[in-house]
Amino acid sequence: MSRPLPRPTDAELAILRVLWDRGPSTVRHVHEALAGSRETGYTTTLKLMQIMAEKGLVTRDESSRTHVYDARVSRDVTQRQLVSDLLDRAFGGSAAALVLQALSAQPASSRELAEIQRLIADYKERRDS
Repeated sequence: MSRPLPRPTDAELAILRVLWDRGPSTVRHVHEALAGSRETGYTTTLKLMQIMAEKGLVTRDESSRTHVYDARVSRDVTQRQLVSDLLDRAFGGSAAALVLQALSAQPASSRELAEIQRLIADYKERRDS
């Protein structure tokens, strides 16, 4: 069984979002994508991505002069890991408490509520079969 990856920091999550949205990218491309939302120097982005490679959060293709980085795991897997950690640490493992707090913290749109209801129905169907 493989060891779970470390929990990404906020800055690492911002980089992962760029990689999930754009696919494999150079440091320059990631830095430019982050420029609109963060005031971070190029060397800081480079160092963060090097650390992420050491942690195993990203892979680095060194076959050309310009290294290309890619997220090691998908957005869904990472989100599931973060939610699971939050569920255990803050809600004592109670999914209901997490969902209730999430819905009270930020109201869901009618569309989101319908999607949540569909997911619950699908979950019940899978569990009962």
